[in-house]
Amino acid sequence: MDVCCDVEVDVNGEGIFMVDKKVLSSFSGRLRQLFGKSVSNGSNLKVIFHDFPGGAEIFELVARFCYNNGSIEISPTTLSFLHSAAYFMEMRKSASGTENLIEQTEKSLEEISYWTWADLLLALKQNQELAVDMINTCGVVQKCLDTLVGRLALTAETSPCLSTCSPESFGFRISCDSRSTESFKTSCCRSNWWFEDLLVLNQNLVQLAIKSMVSQKFDHVTISRFLFHYQKSKFISAQIDDKCRIIEMVVNSLCSLDHLSISYKNLMGILRISLSLNTSKCSRSRLEGIIGLRMDEATLDNILIPSPQGVNYLYDVNLVLRFLKSFLSGGRLSKVSNDRITRVGHLLDSYLAEVAPDPCLRSSKFIALATALPDSSRDSYDEMYHAMDMYLEVHTDLTEEETFNICSALNYEKLSPEACVHLSKNIKFPSSSTVQALLSQQTKLKSLLLDANYPNSGSSSPSTTTGAKNQKEESSQQLVLYAGKFRVMTENNNIKAHLQGMQCRVTELEKVCQKMQNQVAKMLRSKSPSHMNPKSLPRFCS
Repeated sequence: MDVCCDVEVDVNGEGIFMVDKKVLSSFSGRLRQLFGKSVSNGSNLKVIFHDFPGGAEIFELVARFCYNNGSIEISPTTLSFLHSAAYFMEMRKSASGTENLIEQTEKSLEEISYWTWADLLLALKQNQELAVDMINTCGVVQKCLDTLVGRLALTAETSPCLSTCSPESFGFRISCDSRSTESFKTSCCRSNWWFEDLLVLNQNLVQLAIKSMVSQKFDHVTISRFLFHYQKSKFISAQIDDKCRIIEMVVNSLCSLDHLSISYKNLMGILRISLSLNTSKCSRSRLEGIIGLRMDEATLDNILIPSPQGVNYLYDVNLVLRFLKSFLSGGRLSKVSNDRITRVGHLLDSYLAEVAPDPCLRSSKFIALATALPDSSRDSYDEMYHAMDMYLEVHTDLTEEETFNICSALNYEKLSPEACVHLSKNIKFPSSSTVQALLSQQTKLKSLLLDANYPNSGSSSPSTTTGAKNQKEESSQQLVLYAGKFRVMTENNNIKAHLQGMQCRVTELEKVCQKMQNQVAKMLRSKSPSHMNPKSLPRFCS
């Protein structure tokens, strides 16, 4: 065959090749089409490729395939590039009826199940620089990943040591990682023995590997541990932009896992890293959503995150509000257990106490925090009351409307008697708040007296009845104490008249209670044996 060099090929700026136009075009549909449109003026043609798969090295292999009349040796390390290059050059037909390059690479791909672990890793490592669209088109890289993950799934079902301590695997580890024999034998028997091996992959291939693991029902706990290990290992030498891409890849991969399989501590750690970097808003939002679903596992230190630059709040209140929104909406409030929502309620009250002294915190944000959870999340509102007290102590320039809106978040019926006493003397709170606290205590007393008027006969012992009566008398005394210590501003005549009416009603209730106690005592004396000493009867009042 006569061979002449009438075409100059520049491959990605890496190398220039002088080739025979007739030889290459007989195998490449792309070159046939290109040369068919060209007008030759007697000089050599020049072809420039900017994105040839594998660069100059792979083009040389493709040229050898053409010059050898469709014959070439394909190895695991060159398969992906040759397959991609064959598609790039449109090598679907061969001269003299021989197999074209696409057919030969696909035939070699069918034998991938016989590749060693080292062959798979080396093939992925050398071919991971392919463009994403090329990876998706040729499918070789994806098949390598699926085979790799299949090996991992198989070893997870049996024993890592039996499947990985093979001669070729050992040789690969020594050549690539320079590990000692003892170190390898130790790591071989761990469930995460493959973590270090997969560090050779870039973010794109790791994300594809995670998708393959999820599709093959790989253990989600192990996957999440690998992702965090990958992030920490890669961060050691990564630049800022690379760190952002790594974080975004890890977050996107974590979103495909069961969120309960992910360490909450690691989630909070990667959140703080994400906030310090310029990661995408979408990535941060997805991470916050996962964390918010498990808000009941958080501690106060977890959510005391400083505000971002440009915000004068001491802590990032908006972030906590987004956590709470995710907890309530994502967890479907009707399915959130009482224990979980109660834990979040206690956590939020502690957070309110921490942010209340911040002089820059606007009342709207404080109210948003105080009203973020439903009333069922709290058995007592004492902690919220004390947080409000601190907030009003610092923010003395609030309008009456702002103060009223803050106090509206309180459930006065869930305030303890001690908190009500403190509130009755607290001039920072509006008069309406103290009246509501007093009314709630009056309502409790009425409920107690109502129960006493309709006793559950035969179901309680004298001592139990005595304790209940003492409790009723104590509650009535507390109410009188609150009313006596409650100081009303002289200009508010309506409130003063209302309190005077309440005191009269309390006095009437005390008389009814005393009369009822006398009647119950007579009933007990009439039913007692004649030999029993009356002094031995339990006393209702002391």
